[in-house]
Amino acid sequence: MCAQRLRIGLPSGSLQEATLELFAKAGFWISSAKRSYKPNVDDPELEIRLLRAQEISRYVERGFLDCGITGKDWIAENDSEVVVIADLIYSKASSTPARWVLVVPEHSPYRSVADLEGKRIATEAVGLTKRFLAARGVSATVEFSWGATEVKVPELVDAIVDITETGTSLQANNLRIIETVVESFPQLIGNISAMKDNWKRSKVERLRVLLEGALNARNKVGLKMNLEAAKLPELISRLPALRNPTVSSLSQSGWVAIETVIDEKVVRELIPELKQLGAEGIIEYPLNKVVY
Repeated sequence: MCAQRLRIGLPSGSLQEATLELFAKAGFWISSAKRSYKPNVDDPELEIRLLRAQEISRYVERGFLDCGITGKDWIAENDSEVVVIADLIYSKASSTPARWVLVVPEHSPYRSVADLEGKRIATEAVGLTKRFLAARGVSATVEFSWGATEVKVPELVDAIVDITETGTSLQANNLRIIETVVESFPQLIGNISAMKDNWKRSKVERLRVLLEGALNARNKVGLKMNLEAAKLPELISRLPALRNPTVSSLSQSGWVAIETVIDEKVVRELIPELKQLGAEGIIEYPLNKVVY
């Protein structure tokens, strides 16, 4: 048994799948995650707990967890005193931050935050919403919603504050966004005391490097190819994406090997052009991590 372990909280629910995929890219195999809140991981120095994102920052602050990954929004909502180690920009469906938005029915007469003076608003993020309204000088009743918040307007409340990535679900429910309350994304956080422990801090830092490397590799691929050395300046001048490739000489005189990392979305346009420029043996390969 490992003498020291780092206890880390990972979000269950909507962020769970994306988080487990991120850890897999970072090199950690987590199993039994669908059946237990204590899943197995192939690193004897890690002890994982799957918990609601809403609760993780509280458990990190109190020291039940050494560190955790949870939304920036829930850290603020809980007013948790923790060490923010890294911003991890990902979400359940995309690589863009989620947004807490102030929402009303499509045909509502309310058009601005000021129009909600004296009205009733439902949300799961009560603290965030109250602070947002106070900053705008608006007084309204904010009540906690246990879920299915979008169905409560207009019969039960005048407006809601809900979280969205694309806004598609809100539009499907004939709801209109008045304003963004706050943008949010996951953060890797640590307990203040735990981060003063040299071993735990070092372990968290190594984890950060791997997670950030996995995020950097999203939507990118590697390309390898061979090219006559004489054609290299033309290739680089015509393809801005390849301005800083790795270039090495081949055993065959007058030829070089080129390797680079590019956005995956441009590959289908790029490879035919590389071929026209004289590249041979072009290989595209996926990336798990890019560490800058």
